[in-house]
Amino acid sequence: MATLDLSNKRILVTGGAGFLGRQVVEQLRLAGADLEKITIPRSRDHDLRSLEACQRAVEHQDVVIHLAAHVGGIGLNLVKPAELFYDNLMMGAQLIHAAYQAGVQKFTCVGTICAYPKFTPVPFQEDDLWNGYPEETNAPYGVAKKALLVQLQSYRQQYGFNGIYLLPVNLYGPEDNFDPKSSHVIPALIRKVHEAQIRGDKHLPVWGDGSPTREFLYSTDAALGIVMGTQDYDGTEPVNLGTGYEISIKELVELICELMGYEGEIVWETDKPNGQPRRCLDTERACREFGFTAKVDFKQGLKNTIEWYRQHAE
Repeated sequence: MATLDLSNKRILVTGGAGFLGRQVVEQLRLAGADLEKITIPRSRDHDLRSLEACQRAVEHQDVVIHLAAHVGGIGLNLVKPAELFYDNLMMGAQLIHAAYQAGVQKFTCVGTICAYPKFTPVPFQEDDLWNGYPEETNAPYGVAKKALLVQLQSYRQQYGFNGIYLLPVNLYGPEDNFDPKSSHVIPALIRKVHEAQIRGDKHLPVWGDGSPTREFLYSTDAALGIVMGTQDYDGTEPVNLGTGYEISIKELVELICELMGYEGEIVWETDKPNGQPRRCLDTERACREFGFTAKVDFKQGLKNTIEWYRQHAE
């Protein structure tokens, strides 16, 4: 299979101005894409929940990388499940349909690890994706994104449309979303520790009991995997993007406190939800199909993220 030459391709990157999107655009540039030919639709100009907006966005494009999502941590999932389901389903389904109609050559859809069943054997293998219902707080978002995999597979079967589906694990890195109302666990913890230090708090309250495990992928690694998949993968099956390194929330909190020099006591709020019990990916397929393995060491990635946040905390 020939590597897709990006040098002369017109590429649409939805969500391209976001945390992951900026890294994807940079990896596209490093892979030879012409920045002049990369289009980033902004939500104020293109509401991708509308089919007409999707049709305008994909016009004359050769490649579409769909990163745009309405997404957040457990807090947002609990208060806005309907919005998360509707927005993500509508954006994805209509963009895929419009891209097919417009004759787009390649469609890369970035799904979510929340699509996996609540109790999936660890490490998660792509073939287990349909063996149960997602963890309840994630389900509206996870099911909406998982429906796009079915759409891509059926459009390939009926129309020969070349769409691929990638499943990155939880991302982190500089420029992440640190808003306490919608942030994921690493930026939320970094901000929480930073503010506790400023106030001189002796106690650090953290949701749950610390027992769940998670895996985290540095944003530049995720972007590299997405671009490598876009260039070199044309399969129907979903592909995990991760590191295969599993860490408990308890160890994570202790590590962040250590790297940030916080000396206070961690208080576990066991009346708050834990989320999915374990999360760690089998990353063999990405390595086998398009040669992707993550490069950034977790501790180093955390240091980079903490340093960036401290410089931009204001």
